[in-house]
Amino acid sequence: MVTVGGCVINSRIFLKILCLQACLLLAACGAGDPPALRVGTNVWPGYEPLYLAQSQHYWKQDQVRLVPLPSASEVLRAFRNKSIEAAALTLDEALLLLEAGVPVEVILVTDVSHGGDVIVARPEIAKFSDLRRKRVAVESTALGAYVLTRALEKNGVALEEIEVVPLEVNAHEKAYKDGVVDAAVTFEPVRTKLLRAGAHEIFTSREMPGEIVDVLVVHKDMVQRQRQNIAVMIRGWFDALNYLQEQPQEAARAIAERLKISPSEALASFDGLKLPDRAANLAMIGTDSPQLAEVTAKLQATMLKQALLPRSVPTAGLFNAEFVRQASGQ
Repeated sequence: MVTVGGCVINSRIFLKILCLQACLLLAACGAGDPPALRVGTNVWPGYEPLYLAQSQHYWKQDQVRLVPLPSASEVLRAFRNKSIEAAALTLDEALLLLEAGVPVEVILVTDVSHGGDVIVARPEIAKFSDLRRKRVAVESTALGAYVLTRALEKNGVALEEIEVVPLEVNAHEKAYKDGVVDAAVTFEPVRTKLLRAGAHEIFTSREMPGEIVDVLVVHKDMVQRQRQNIAVMIRGWFDALNYLQEQPQEAARAIAERLKISPSEALASFDGLKLPDRAANLAMIGTDSPQLAEVTAKLQATMLKQALLPRSVPTAGLFNAEFVRQASGQ
């Protein structure tokens, strides 16, 4: 027998009460909100509205946690390892994840590159054909290889005629300044820093319109578990786009601090990008015949032709516009 508050209780009944209380406590703990959605990004102006949303407190810290990583390679690695639930990637990288057996869903188009991805070279390399026998820095990701291969193809230069130097994008500026490379396949904000160091553009993504698309992807098995946090993030994204449009100078100051460039350079870095709004996103991923499906098919065909993708991958069910629709009130 056990005495509780002056009452005598059978010890077996007392133990059952303790077990029931413990179970209720565990159930209460498990019934709480899911942990914060971890979103991996590398440095790229097209992803900056995420950080702008964070700085404006469009979500709480326990809802969305941004994970800045030094390169796209690191973002892919973290996503594959499930160290993060979501990632900002290029569409070609999403195809590589599918090929590797990682089920993903594209939930947002962040930007379309229209001059933001470039090949820059030393002043004495006047035109693209002058790259022959020169050292070219390229990040070891699908995007770097894709941009370089398309540029070589368009300019009639063979891959064997240049010396490829595999370097992650955060090492491009130092390699150029130290004379390790003569050119680089790169993007903002490194592009601005290299131009400031004397380099000039010999190829840009304007010459391959619509081919480089950045997207937000989520592990397919996390869509249900993180539904509320994903919705908050997507609403915050569009609120940040509005803030960038309505208060460009204020937004530029916040972005410049992260990118380590001036506010005017921060705003200029968006000149090479198109940032789809809600309506454009719905057209790209939210219709019965989404625009991005055709882009994806052409991209996959090019990647297969250039041996950047080992095999064809099915893309049915890749696009999920549910959260864009919610943000649009549809």
